[in-house]
Amino acid sequence: MALENDTQAPDFELLNQYGETVRLSDFRGRKAVALVFFPLAFSGTCTGELCELRDNLGLFADHRVELLAISVDSKFTLRAWAEQEGYGFSLLADFWPHGEIAKEYGVFLPEKGIANRATFLIDERGIIRASFITAPGEARSIEAYRAALDRLPAHV
Repeated sequence: MALENDTQAPDFELLNQYGETVRLSDFRGRKAVALVFFPLAFSGTCTGELCELRDNLGLFADHRVELLAISVDSKFTLRAWAEQEGYGFSLLADFWPHGEIAKEYGVFLPEKGIANRATFLIDERGIIRASFITAPGEARSIEAYRAALDRLPAHV
């Protein structure tokens, strides 16, 4: 079961597509975070979703929100995909132990070995303030992001 709103978001440490360490706690007190779990790089629905996020990065910047996308792919796969699609945000590799962070957030699909499409908006204190999950194969809309960002408390 996915983590509920108004609960503490589990901290994590993952490598991004460049091999740099990213910790959720590094943003605490500085910026809110949009944590975007997606199944697999290079798949049609995921490419469409992340391209829409790429094309709307200003929406996140306007709300002082760091965009972090997470999948079970390796950092090498994520880098190739990010370079191909021009993603200007961190793609995090929940590669090994396989899907560990997706499991902590309750969105890992063990029968498929991937994360579900799930988004968690985490405020500057590390509290989950909004979340939404779509059915397998169903893309998240930018309108869902807009609505969730508008509900995010002003920065501390």
